[in-house]
Amino acid sequence: MVRKATKKDVEFIVQCQIKMAMETEGLELDKEILEKGVGSIIEDSNKGEYFIEFSEEGNKGMLLITKEWSDWRNAWIWWIQSVYVLDDFREKKVYSNLYQHIKKLAIESNEVRGIRLYVDKTNSKAQQVYSKLGMNGEHYATFEWMKSF
Repeated sequence: MVRKATKKDVEFIVQCQIKMAMETEGLELDKEILEKGVGSIIEDSNKGEYFIEFSEEGNKGMLLITKEWSDWRNAWIWWIQSVYVLDDFREKKVYSNLYQHIKKLAIESNEVRGIRLYVDKTNSKAQQVYSKLGMNGEHYATFEWMKSF
């Protein structure tokens, strides 16, 4: 089952983010900054919304949705970010459940036109999962500049 995250989930989200950053980029995040950032999103849904896949076994995984206004479409585009699935639950459709929940919310909303995400070019396993769910990566390339701390 999927639910929107609450203040009670901050520690779980922080731990997921720490693990994800280390796994995907070999990056050690500053826990204090991360806790403030996650708390800021929980407090202000205009910044984003976290969703958690859970069962009686506990939390299994999470993702973050942020919004981008599209003037071309006069609607929101939701960006999936910060996807993380705990090791014990990988390859058990946790991301699929999260994605299907988000997609259902987007379909039901007159204000949302689409869903996007970015993925590391070398992460072919994730790309296969996204393709199986009906997403495609054929249209855009993402470029970035990031200020270091």
